[in-house]
Amino acid sequence: MAALIGQQGYRELDVPGLTIYRYTAPTEATSSNYQPSMTLVAQGKKQAALGHTTFIYDRSHFLLTSLEMPVTSRVIEASIDRPYLCVRLAFDMGMVRELLARDGIAPAPRGDSGLAMTTGQTTRQLTDAFVRLLDLQDAPGDIPFLGDLLGREIVYRVLQSTEGKRLRGIATLGEHSHRTAAVVAWINENYAKPLRLEELAGVAAMGQSTLHRHFRALTAMTPLQYQKRLRLQAARMLMLMDGLDAASAAFEVGYESASQFNREYSRFFGRSPLRDVKALRAQAAAN
Repeated sequence: MAALIGQQGYRELDVPGLTIYRYTAPTEATSSNYQPSMTLVAQGKKQAALGHTTFIYDRSHFLLTSLEMPVTSRVIEASIDRPYLCVRLAFDMGMVRELLARDGIAPAPRGDSGLAMTTGQTTRQLTDAFVRLLDLQDAPGDIPFLGDLLGREIVYRVLQSTEGKRLRGIATLGEHSHRTAAVVAWINENYAKPLRLEELAGVAAMGQSTLHRHFRALTAMTPLQYQKRLRLQAARMLMLMDGLDAASAAFEVGYESASQFNREYSRFFGRSPLRDVKALRAQAAAN
């Protein structure tokens, strides 16, 4: 990984969905949307928080994300001599469903099977598959064929593991996890719109109380809390990247009250919108 990434902070490799990251110092907590993926750490340590649940992953523990979700994360162990190094493989959920349809893959368990994010023990087999995937960077002609095969091997090993039970549930048509995942996707696409639980229940084809229970089991948040995180993260990026002021960003993501936005932003990020954006830009300039 160190040879492939050099002095960059991250690099998207030629294998579709494969990205490596490098940090030379611990970072402040940042908020972003994690996609369905698996992250394998070669060196250092990172922390990710979903709702009030915190996950630590390092060279002995991978991070599995089964659904697109707003996550707060920070690197907690890194230095110039021993930088944090990790590789992330994004999952194609269509391919996951294809594998589940084949013989030899355990079916999704009934009932709740935990959050859509978890950590698991990094095994020799998983590490070996990722190393072979990284080696394809030096053999671009092999990527179309072997890249797909190695990606399938990694997903297969995840599905066969205890940690893969939620991924199996989300990818299995008709399961509560799969129908709840459809609601999560709807909110991600429509977070600026008013949230109506009866409309979400219709998307999931289940009762409102049942949806509320399964949504919280999947994301560690209520639908309203989930929407609020998406709105705040989107507003932060609009101010940081597009130069919008706080009021304009608030209305853009669906807030009707700028004062409410300022209160919720300060509560979530620990600083007012103006102070937060200034601090982020200063940190980016220093890096």
